[in-house]
Amino acid sequence: MIKVAFCDNDMSVLKQLKGLLDQYCKKSNKEIEYTAFYSSLELMAEIERSVRYDILFLDVILPNENGIDIAKEIRQYDSVVKIIFLTSSSEFAVQSYTVGAYFYQVKPILDDVFFRLMDSAISGCQKEQKRSLILSCKSGILRIDLERLEYCEVIKRTLVFNMENGKVIESSGSMDKLCEQLSRYDNFMRPHRSFLVNMEYIQMISHKTIIMDNQAEIPIPHGKCSEIKKMYLDYVLSKNQVLIS
Repeated sequence: MIKVAFCDNDMSVLKQLKGLLDQYCKKSNKEIEYTAFYSSLELMAEIERSVRYDILFLDVILPNENGIDIAKEIRQYDSVVKIIFLTSSSEFAVQSYTVGAYFYQVKPILDDVFFRLMDSAISGCQKEQKRSLILSCKSGILRIDLERLEYCEVIKRTLVFNMENGKVIESSGSMDKLCEQLSRYDNFMRPHRSFLVNMEYIQMISHKTIIMDNQAEIPIPHGKCSEIKKMYLDYVLSKNQVLIS
């Protein structure tokens, strides 16, 4: 079930959003769970308790803190939630996209605009849920977007996930189980027993190492270079990428 959250310090806006969502559910015949927050502190308390939402309508102008800063905090726990900023001004529109905003909506919100936003966001959620991974970390439960995962390394019994934005996430687990979970995705390759790489981020393959976009070097076991190159080339060709030989 899709989970939606509203966060606004104006009770009339929260009431309007609830009403619009009720109308949307009836019109689309969808069951959607939603929660309203009058303050960002209440919202962050839930997120820090590992509660996850698929869609978040977040006011930009809140007491003592703006929504952009709140979104930055949220992104420490959830890189996938679709954040739709609500505001009476376009002042922060550019900044909103630095935290991966899904949309920036100026108030008041018209019925048809809200319905189109929900259709689009839910469609995106359904696609991304198939390409996300839930991790158990020290800070709680974290959801990551697999398309943003560059590579994963296992160190002792800890899985270390290296994301495209430079963020490093540690989680307990085994590489074998992780590879089994991600076996349905053709962009992941295990070139070494301790590494899993996203082939979208491979920059170069030499005889001894795979160089990733972030310049990380993944070791290639002796005798496996040809096999790894073939796997990578097969993947590249399956995506119709240009190959010059």
